[in-house]
Amino acid sequence: MRKALIDINVVLDVLLDREPHVSASASVWAAIELGAADGFLAAHGVTTIYYLVQKEQNSQSARRTITAILKVFRIAPLDDAIVRRALDLKWRDLEDSVVAAAAESTGCDFIVTRDSAGFPNSPVRVVTPEMAAVLLRQSEPTRE
Repeated sequence: MRKALIDINVVLDVLLDREPHVSASASVWAAIELGAADGFLAAHGVTTIYYLVQKEQNSQSARRTITAILKVFRIAPLDDAIVRRALDLKWRDLEDSVVAAAAESTGCDFIVTRDSAGFPNSPVRVVTPEMAAVLLRQSEPTRE
């Protein structure tokens, strides 16, 4: 089964209903939910999502959101080896390099993001939500 690390911007597209991106991002989310791939989020993204939802709504809503996310996505661990690998990439944006290092460590086939420029020479293939939706549709289990 394919593995995909989903960047936080794709998750936020769905949670915040951000046009014009929500459709492609929701397709990726749905494909993962249906078992077309194992979907991962970088560990630090979970706390960022919690913070943003709590800020806009409240802590109870933030906990419900994280609980719902955990029903669909697995968490790619973040440890000192991943941070060191991220620093070795020498990218301008440490957050993007941590995502790439986490995806590499988890054995992901691709990273789904709308910020492909943030992942120069990524050790893991980088695809847009639109491309990921196509790739994941090709991987969906057939129903009999």
